[in-house]
Amino acid sequence: MRVPFLAGNWKMNNTIRESLNLVEELIKNTSDVKDREVVVCPPFTSLLAVSKAIEGTHVRLGAQNMYFAEKGAFTGEISPLMLKDVGCRYVILGHSERRNIFGEDDELINKKLKAAFSFGLIPILCVGESLQTRQEGKTQEWVKKQVEIDLEGLTVSEVEKMVIAYEPIWAIGTGKTDTPEGANETIGMVRSLIAGKTSYDIAQKVRILYGGSVNDTNIDGFMAQKEIDGALVGGASLKADSFTRIVKYEPLVKV
Repeated sequence: MRVPFLAGNWKMNNTIRESLNLVEELIKNTSDVKDREVVVCPPFTSLLAVSKAIEGTHVRLGAQNMYFAEKGAFTGEISPLMLKDVGCRYVILGHSERRNIFGEDDELINKKLKAAFSFGLIPILCVGESLQTRQEGKTQEWVKKQVEIDLEGLTVSEVEKMVIAYEPIWAIGTGKTDTPEGANETIGMVRSLIAGKTSYDIAQKVRILYGGSVNDTNIDGFMAQKEIDGALVGGASLKADSFTRIVKYEPLVKV
């Protein structure tokens, strides 16, 4: 049985004080949650403060990105060692904003995945297609290509530990979402691909999320789907009330 995974990606939002206010309210609102994993991914400037605030609680810490080198002359970058040092357990890699705005390709993301594991971080790998790719009917072909390159050279035990988020680019921050059934179909394809690269049993352990304008009104529909194990949430994670409702989604039986 895969433990549901609800993660908030705060992106380039929140000062340190705003981050603390948000996470403190989230801790209070979700203190009774026992059967789900709750993760927050603040901006780099808030990581240490949030790490201290969540110590001893049920909330876990993730970062939004990292470089693959441990240290060196890489101005403006953050290393996996630095993330580990401030208490991160997870790191988001391959988000479409990193791919599309900052030019990160699958080969670079593959290096980052390997580096994350080498420092004991668990990556949350993001994959997803553009609107044009979807309209051409090539969603699964595109996502399959991303997954195959991104996971190249990873060990079976590493694949088993990682989290994957299917986030169609056209649905991120637009208010548009895939249908629960459509997202479930693509995520099922990703799980089948992982089974082919590892084994059926390993694939059944990998948590695969949906992301893309997930909010407190549509979360129940996504979480009712058999293959969807959680959500990577953007804007709706910036308000404690809406993210609390997402964490406390209602359907417990998959269809």
